[in-house]
Amino acid sequence: MAVDHALVRYLEAKRTVDNRSFSRRVRETLHELLPSEPEIIDVGAGTGATVPRLLDSGIGGSYRGIDSSERLTAYARAVRSRELRFRGYDVTTSPDGMFTVNDTSNIDTDTQSDAESTLTVAFETADALTAVTNTNDIDLLMAQQFMDLVSIEDALDVFLDALRPGGLAYFPLTFDGTTVFQPDHPADNAVETAYHDAIDAIPDRDSHAGRHLLDALRDRPGTVRAVDAADAIVYPQGNTYPGDEQYYLQQLLAFVEETVTSDVVPEINEWITSRRQQISDGLLSYVGHRYDILYQTPTRNS
Repeated sequence: MAVDHALVRYLEAKRTVDNRSFSRRVRETLHELLPSEPEIIDVGAGTGATVPRLLDSGIGGSYRGIDSSERLTAYARAVRSRELRFRGYDVTTSPDGMFTVNDTSNIDTDTQSDAESTLTVAFETADALTAVTNTNDIDLLMAQQFMDLVSIEDALDVFLDALRPGGLAYFPLTFDGTTVFQPDHPADNAVETAYHDAIDAIPDRDSHAGRHLLDALRDRPGTVRAVDAADAIVYPQGNTYPGDEQYYLQQLLAFVEETVTSDVVPEINEWITSRRQQISDGLLSYVGHRYDILYQTPTRNS
């Protein structure tokens, strides 16, 4: 099956933006609470970029990445294993597409004081809400940039039930209704409003998912262990963008162009043309407001 190269390139171009965005405080709390060798589910796994991040943090265990796109899961299986092997990890691939990554970088060869970290990785094509139903022993469920795409309450019903007592739900980079492009343009407010209204017009979509997710978790029996801003920020240096972030900005403009019509914002075509020129000139910057949220279910003794 052919891969949607435009979508893959967009998701891969986001990696450098997202790597800068994660809240260090929330991730430190996650690592403090996470048991050794955890069972992990990653819903909306995309190209599998979470796997190298887990390994870079020294996290082993079992990882199951779920995405509704067969093209993306096939890409994740093939490319992530090659990337990790290229980076020096010991990667063993099985015929069913699973692979195991051994990280021996923390072993003291003289004392053998640390055991190697092993992460077993599987990618699965499925609907996330269906795939985790009837599961109740997960240590960590991750839903990155996902909760603005679904009914928050319905998703929480399924996701939190999938966790063991004391299990963790990590919702990083959850969008929360602020989209900023700079320099200023007279149509900015109208474009932003129309863009978010178009998102909200789609069933179960929510342009303010971050704050609404926090509200919904307040009514659940567990505890929000950490929350912080995790804004996406793209800013050119010397009229150039790091990595493939110029393409990332181009795709963001394409999303706006697809959803905002001239009937709603008469200046939209001029706005798009102006912004594209600013990207070409290395002048456009962007901020998208997002939350990182970490929630823990009650323990049996709670």
